[in-house]
Amino acid sequence: MKKHSSRVVACTAVLCILCVGSAYGASNSNKVKITGLITGRDGENLMVKTTPGQTNVVVVLTDTTTVAIPKGLLGRRKTEQAVTALIPGLRIQVQGTGNDTRVVAKSIMFSKDDLRLAETIQAGLTPTQQEVATNQQNIQGNKQDIAANKVQTAANREQIDANGQQIAANQQDIQATTQRFSELSEYDTKGKALVYFASGSYSISASDQTALTQLAQIAAGQKGYIIQVKGYADSSGNAAMNQQLSMDRAQAVVAYLLQNCNIPLRHIVAPGAMGIADPAAPNESADGRKENRRVEVTVLVNRGVAGGM
Repeated sequence: MKKHSSRVVACTAVLCILCVGSAYGASNSNKVKITGLITGRDGENLMVKTTPGQTNVVVVLTDTTTVAIPKGLLGRRKTEQAVTALIPGLRIQVQGTGNDTRVVAKSIMFSKDDLRLAETIQAGLTPTQQEVATNQQNIQGNKQDIAANKVQTAANREQIDANGQQIAANQQDIQATTQRFSELSEYDTKGKALVYFASGSYSISASDQTALTQLAQIAAGQKGYIIQVKGYADSSGNAAMNQQLSMDRAQAVVAYLLQNCNIPLRHIVAPGAMGIADPAAPNESADGRKENRRVEVTVLVNRGVAGGM
């Protein structure tokens, strides 16, 4: 009888331990679904302000986290996206496991429109106000050209209409950008490099490769860093060509950081194609155009993270 009683007590104790363990595991791996705005990046972590409620949640990225844009009316089909698209200012939907303050992401979804607005912020398109003024001057110049050269009249009128539409679009972007900027966390700059290019080229010189390698070493010593890459062009050529060339240069720098400096992709935010915006020097001289054919590479750390180090 004593042996039988001892076995019953032992079995009961084991069951209690298993139940407690199961309950503990469940409490720490609850399924969670949140919607919010990315306010910062800290390496593998996203700082997200949820809506409604305005609660700050840390979303953890893993190697199995899927990132996608839904397609179709029901959103059942999806277009896979790189983790580099998860930039500050992007509104996302997260599904994963965790609690009210920390979620390990299984999947992250966002719309094309929200990505476009976030990329507008990331590319630093606040100079659009200056572009509006430039477009207005171009309109006046085109009107004078009409009187001076009747052959160009039709082309100039089309350009005037296009400029007017661009002005309206720029004004909308300014309002959207201002609103998104007000919700973003601030960053401290821990390192910066400038990479220069020959006219029409996106090949990185040996000296600039050395500069990028040194910057990568600085980044590796920072906690929760992200690297921002912005490409620029001079005023030679048309706007479409300059926009594409600035993106090609930015992507060339990103590729070098990934392949030659062992920087993880999740530490690089989506590269920005700035075209001829925000020139470093006047484009009227050869030396000025040389300074404008550049990529700016910046190592950033969220100010909250830097303060806790």
